[in-house]
Amino acid sequence: MNPNEIKPIRLLIVEDHQITRLGLCTLLGSCPQFEIVGEAGSVAEALAAVTRLRPDLLLLDLRLPDGSGIEVCRRLQQMNCDTRVLVLTSYAADDLLFEAIAAGADGYLLKEIQGAQLIQAIQDVAQGKSILDPAVTRRVMSRAQNPSPPVVPGKLDLLSAQERRVVALVAEGKTNKEIGREIGLSDKTVKNYLSNAMGKLNLTRRSQAAAFFVTQSQEKRSVFDL
Repeated sequence: MNPNEIKPIRLLIVEDHQITRLGLCTLLGSCPQFEIVGEAGSVAEALAAVTRLRPDLLLLDLRLPDGSGIEVCRRLQQMNCDTRVLVLTSYAADDLLFEAIAAGADGYLLKEIQGAQLIQAIQDVAQGKSILDPAVTRRVMSRAQNPSPPVVPGKLDLLSAQERRVVALVAEGKTNKEIGREIGLSDKTVKNYLSNAMGKLNLTRRSQAAAFFVTQSQEKRSVFDL
């Protein structure tokens, strides 16, 4: 292979509805940046396929006939698998979003998303970004762009001002390089701030940090709305 060629992202699609799965395979299979290495329609099939195929990214539905996609995320964590996980579901409940992220998902999108947006999201997650549903991202960005009210005591108080800023930008889906450009720091310094913040909060993944920031922001906003 030409060393200048970009290897396609190897995808495993986990979806129990055959028609939906066929649609995803047709859409994504037509993109040269992707290689669909397998399909699965259940928790058991998904775990077996990941073990056998070691895909770069798992496109995962939450509702499966023999369990939940959240269980798939937990099992992959236990397996120390490098496969990235992007949840694609019809369930918009915030508690499911946060549960999926806590279980190890790297992103969470609703099936209402447009095809071009899904293609971009898969590429972003494969490159290390954390992706939340656009509606959640808009709320986070709005809060990041507007002055905050006085801080309510909570877990965010454990972080320095710069650590909170870095975590807020992670919640927007930005990479360390993009964060560094925005706030004038090197990639390494951003990584250190994020690592320190995640250590203080007992988190292990960027997506968990993003979900944590959204949760804390919602809790603060609810207090001031009383």
